[in-house]
Amino acid sequence: MPEDPAVQKINTRCCITGGGPAGMVLAYLLARAGVEVLVLEKHADFLRDFRGDTIHPSTLEVMHELGLLDEFLKLPHDELRDIGVQINDVHATIADFTHLPTHCKFIALMPQWDFLNFLADHAKRYPEFNLRMRAEVTDLILEGDRVIGVRAKTQFGPLEVRAELIIGADGRHSIVREKAGLQVQDFGSPIDVLWMRISRKPTDPVQTLGHVDSGRVLVQIQRNEYWQCAFVIPKGGFDAICARGLPAFREEIARLSPYLRECVDELKTWDDIKLLTVVVDRLKRWHRPGLLCIGDSAHAMSPIGGVGINLAIQDAVAAGNILAPAFQRGAVPGIVPVMDALTSELSTEGGTLPAAIAMGLTLAPAGLPSRQIASPFLRGPVDQNGGTPERNVGGSAFAENDRTASAPELEYSTVTEDDLAVVQRRREFPTRMMQRLQVLIQNRVISAVLASKKQFALPWPIKLLARFPILRRIPAYVVGMGFRPEHVQTDDATAEPPEETA
Repeated sequence: MPEDPAVQKINTRCCITGGGPAGMVLAYLLARAGVEVLVLEKHADFLRDFRGDTIHPSTLEVMHELGLLDEFLKLPHDELRDIGVQINDVHATIADFTHLPTHCKFIALMPQWDFLNFLADHAKRYPEFNLRMRAEVTDLILEGDRVIGVRAKTQFGPLEVRAELIIGADGRHSIVREKAGLQVQDFGSPIDVLWMRISRKPTDPVQTLGHVDSGRVLVQIQRNEYWQCAFVIPKGGFDAICARGLPAFREEIARLSPYLRECVDELKTWDDIKLLTVVVDRLKRWHRPGLLCIGDSAHAMSPIGGVGINLAIQDAVAAGNILAPAFQRGAVPGIVPVMDALTSELSTEGGTLPAAIAMGLTLAPAGLPSRQIASPFLRGPVDQNGGTPERNVGGSAFAENDRTASAPELEYSTVTEDDLAVVQRRREFPTRMMQRLQVLIQNRVISAVLASKKQFALPWPIKLLARFPILRRIPAYVVGMGFRPEHVQTDDATAEPPEETA
């Protein structure tokens, strides 16, 4: 069957599906290490609400290791140094982050889009990093049992990307893991969560805590000008709440947190309230030849502790540490597989997509040096205008992996499935431990609270934490760091080597 000339085709070393925390952190780490990477994000921007606005101490430590922390903390954010709970009329602090062995002894509360835009802006400094927005992955390209690429819908038409490795980082509803046929273990969840924003008055108490009382659970996360609230409900119970009416729902919130009564009328329609259907699941096998899933694509987490984003980023750091050296095995010294920095304006004038769009390249910041570099996926070196000496690379003019004599024959080792298995082995233990803890809390504690028709007795672990402050460091470490915190072990390929001393 002849190929469709309207399909844009891209070859790259690594293609990441999904521009969430896991995908963007891994893309940054690989590009920083000199590995050409393309991120496909189906949305036009990163503006999604209630999508993990917590940046944990372990992630802040990664930002420090990358040399980005000081600049990152200049972004508007709130700092959460402890977590409390109010059960009936008793208030107790259950986690104290101020003793963690990190540079930042707090959780940074920041809209996720600010975090992702920050990563994207800094990743663009590396010519190996490419980002395509409005590129929704719809299918995998297979060669036998091996995944060799993805198909996507874009605003410019269909797109095919072929890569040595596909990373599935497209969330809990991952199309990649579905098309790959990877088996999912579903551990169930007895709860769902309703998210909403309610204005915060200057007279409101300074606190971030959970309110537990008579079959109700309300979690309030303090932000600068508002409360980010999570109202926990029994699984599938949203329709019953809607049937009772919005005034009754607002009254339930005001009973749990009386100082919200003046502002709770801001919830004018059910559109102001977002339903999160809680899922806790995990892939039995996170990979197959040519494909690896990380983050929520590999393991969907409960919102308990807000640790999902932390697990996803830790996956990305571990994957970067393991995969970057694997990509670099056998590479010809001195040859970096990148496209030249393109700064030409993106337009579709003349009916032909420019090289930047066809290659899926983001615009490089002004001031980057322009070099003529051999690309392992094109016939000949790339010039400053995104073309080759033989032809322009726009439109559908992409070659297969053939090269002319004008480009050196580069010997690249392929990332093996053993490398992918190492990533899973590294990250499966902390994932299992965290999910077991979340399922235990959901099934034993929260379900009992929601089923209770009377005041809930103070559990003995809360009594211990209230009486012995040193014990609060344990839940703080579990939430803030996780069971196996990761550290950046790869080098910046653009860094100047240290001068040799005589």
